[in-house]
Amino acid sequence: MQSRTPVGRAGRPRSAAADTAILAATRQALVELGWSKLTLGDVATRAGVAKTTLYRRWAGKNELVVDAVAELFAELELPDRGSLAADIEGVVLQFAAILALPEARSGLMAVVAESTRDEALRARIRASIVEPQKHLVLEGRTRAQTRGELPPETDPDSSARTAELIFDVIAGAVVHRALVSSEPVDMDWSRDFTRLLLNGLTSPPTT
Repeated sequence: MQSRTPVGRAGRPRSAAADTAILAATRQALVELGWSKLTLGDVATRAGVAKTTLYRRWAGKNELVVDAVAELFAELELPDRGSLAADIEGVVLQFAAILALPEARSGLMAVVAESTRDEALRARIRASIVEPQKHLVLEGRTRAQTRGELPPETDPDSSARTAELIFDVIAGAVVHRALVSSEPVDMDWSRDFTRLLLNGLTSPPTT
């Protein structure tokens, strides 16, 4: 699990306790009020801090929600289940479990929608949610190489591009399945997806 500090503006030293309270209050407000009714004033009241405290840390509602949701994804870990396939299945199910949380679903879909008109917000989503999770691909690949399941990497540039593509495929498929199609990401789906990822379209279907 990675620890992370929300991106803030320059100024007085930040209180970790206040950050924790504010982000937890933001997630609570997302569940109880939804995106459209969430306000910084309500979050400040729930967290027991002054509204000015929020504005010293976050430029607005979008940035606050990104960091509140990012804390949920920081809980993702790559389980060691004995094989590359089993490890992928495990992290897919963890990812789906986070997406199933009302605060994650509501917050993520809202900020992604807002980011279509805001390049700075897109950059914050990448920095706070997307980039920190890419270590899971590198960790899984290294572990599989140690087991002898994958060959060692010889070209650093090619290795980096492959890792990026693997992350995009996994994250994109799970987000689409869970949030766009609203279909279950269960063990059967995770197993079928992993087989397709590892073996490609020409592999025979499982029964």
